Amino acid sequence: MTARLPSLNGLRAFEAAARHLSFTQAAAELNVTQTAISHQIKRLEEELGVRLFVRQNRALTLTPEAKDYLPGIRAAFNDMRLATDRLQRKDDGHVLTVSTLASLAAKWLLPRLTAFQEAHPGIDVRITTSSGLVDFQRDNVDAAIRYGRGQWQGVRADWLMADELFPVCSPALLQAGKPLKCPEDLRDHVLLHTSNIYSDDWRLWLTAAGLPTDLSKQPGVTFDLIFVTIQAAIDGIGVAMGRTSYVQDDISKGRLVVPFKIALPTDAGFYLVSPQGRADSPKLSAFRQWLIASAQGKS
Repeated sequence: MTARLPSLNGLRAFEAAARHLSFTQAAAELNVTQTAISHQIKRLEEELGVRLFVRQNRALTLTPEAKDYLPGIRAAFNDMRLATDRLQRKDDGHVLTVSTLASLAAKWLLPRLTAFQEAHPGIDVRITTSSGLVDFQRDNVDAAIRYGRGQWQGVRADWLMADELFPVCSPALLQAGKPLKCPEDLRDHVLLHTSNIYSDDWRLWLTAAGLPTDLSKQPGVTFDLIFVTIQAAIDGIGVAMGRTSYVQDDISKGRLVVPFKIALPTDAGFYLVSPQGRADSPKLSAFRQWLIASAQGKS
């Protein structure tokens, strides 16, 4: 039996309010009243049977359930926008569609994208998320940011950045009573894991640290998206295996700390991948130049 979908208006209100962390700003974006947003969110929470927001001291925060729910809803709305654009056959000379991993979009690309939009206001960037390889022609995608060794046939692959592996945790975790001064102390902490392509990260790092790899098999928590794993670390649930591109902003802002100085370089990294025939288009060339500079910390 197929589950009944919740109200589309409620989902739109949720996505906008979660993005702004403000009912007022969500209402302004959707051209409705703040009361309407509040009612739509309340109705959506009742339909789902899940609380989505915590309202306190004029601040709005997402519940853990909402943090898990948001990436899928955001991706669905983005897919609908892209599908509508294709249906209406709009002139896409100034529209740049980029596919990337949801985690990289959330933790690295989106916080930097405003700088590109300010530098190139005539280019309309559309971000779509996917974990698999894209068919540039079928999916109407101009470029993709992908993780690997850059050995893909028939495309141009421009190097962006490498990742280092190292444990990260909330500063509060270091003050919670259980020590975390040396890698052996990990035995007394919850380890946070990410499945799929990141499932081996803990074992690789433990090998580099000279620790028994079976430590990674102790009871922990596993997530299917690395940015959810990182958020769990920020929330103090346990210790996560971080990758430079996903945690550098959280470290610089004090939301995460690096308890040990052992980092494991990887032999792969992120590339901007584009079809050979369109790789030198003006909009893609501008984005490539900005993206490479941003990855190198020059923008």
